[in-house]
Amino acid sequence: MKLKLWQVDAFAEKPFEGNPAAIVPLSGWLDPCLLQQIANENNLAETAFLVRRGNGRYELRWFTPTTEVDLCGHATLASAWLLFAEVDPELKSVAFETRSGTLIVQRGENGRHAMSLPSDIVVPVEDASLPAKIGEALSTSAPLEVFQGRNMLAVFADAATIRAIKGPGEIGGVIPRDKGLIATAKGDGGYDFVSRYFAPHHGVPEDSVTGSAHCALTPFWAARIGKTTLRARQASPRGGDLVCTDAGGQTILSGACVLYMRGEIDV
Repeated sequence: MKLKLWQVDAFAEKPFEGNPAAIVPLSGWLDPCLLQQIANENNLAETAFLVRRGNGRYELRWFTPTTEVDLCGHATLASAWLLFAEVDPELKSVAFETRSGTLIVQRGENGRHAMSLPSDIVVPVEDASLPAKIGEALSTSAPLEVFQGRNMLAVFADAATIRAIKGPGEIGGVIPRDKGLIATAKGDGGYDFVSRYFAPHHGVPEDSVTGSAHCALTPFWAARIGKTTLRARQASPRGGDLVCTDAGGQTILSGACVLYMRGEIDV
């Protein structure tokens, strides 16, 4: 069986920036074990699989190299880019049916499409020992505060601390197995906030640009800064920029995508 595959850099203005995702359109769902094997072979943070269900309507699933996940922003944006650019270019918007409900992506100007994702409101973690454990695991200073939602969120003193983190370190031994860690601080250089994201339990030691993490970061920083639209930088080694809007229960993220590769796989 031959399947078409595209690799797209999301939240990127040029190749080798942002976060790469593989997108594999299907005529119908294959065995989940096979989908997982394809994602593992691709060895990207996410592989997205699409099945068309009607005009502008698709089912969408996301797999890391080790597991299927409930929400992935950058692979959603990359999937919409592919539909708008090459598969269904007459579309003005697309609705993806996913584990996290219906996700809408609107075609934007100059290839900067906007997607609406469910917001993730974090709450403080009461374990007073956790900040020191997180700092030690990341070989940096302890965060000032720690919160919890779909992921753990650690607030550090400044953007320089975020950029200086060398990698996930031993964070897998500190955070719950069903969560990743968002490290964040107030931004500099024209950014409202900066972040990094580590998800070793999901087979992603560090994610380059993480849409789902910004579903927590956007309402968090919008409340603290007093703005509804914010400019964000994920300060991973590849790095990427996002424009984030707090729309109440929804977070709207926009960014550009760049095609890296078209291909065909035999399975």
